Amino acid sequence: MKNILTKGRISLLTIFSILLIDQLIKVAVKTSMYFHESIHVTDWFYIYFTENNGMAFGMEIFGKLFLTSFRIIAVGLIAWYLMKIIKRGAKTGYIVCISLIFTGALGNIIDSVFYGILFNESTHSSIANFMPAGGGYSTWFYGKVVDMFYFPIIDTTWPAWIPMIGGEHFIFFSPIFNFADAAISCGIIALLLFYSKYLNETYHSHE
Repeated sequence: MKNILTKGRISLLTIFSILLIDQLIKVAVKTSMYFHESIHVTDWFYIYFTENNGMAFGMEIFGKLFLTSFRIIAVGLIAWYLMKIIKRGAKTGYIVCISLIFTGALGNIIDSVFYGILFNESTHSSIANFMPAGGGYSTWFYGKVVDMFYFPIIDTTWPAWIPMIGGEHFIFFSPIFNFADAAISCGIIALLLFYSKYLNETYHSHE
């Protein structure tokens, strides 16, 4: 029982820490930067404020309400699974990975559900305010997810002699993402690198 409580506390600490950092960054960017404003940190790292209606890394596939509903259902299932593996005494690292994925998804849900009513519109000429007198830019479940991390590690032009693509602009790793996206990605990568065998054992134990 003591071991389960310890693993549960580690999971909660991971969830609250990541969620707090994610929301603090998003609110700071949203209330201090113009839309599409860019802050040069290094030649391969920028703080670039943008927003999206879709999934992680700005991919838009389905309708907004469907996406938000899907996220909520997915987070509910992950929360159920997380509680289950904690009770079963799963490895601490595995629990942390699932906690990262859960928190990342939850962080973007908060944007989708609440930001439309908590902030007014961010534009190229005006900075958004928190709880504006005139109301937010949208309604419940129609908020936009705030993104800001941009890592154009390689920003160059293809040599003219290369067929088809010669002379075209090329950027390696162009997605703009947020801290929640990073938490999801880190959780998934760590699962695949360190717990693929454990995942396989967990799957077969349910067969």
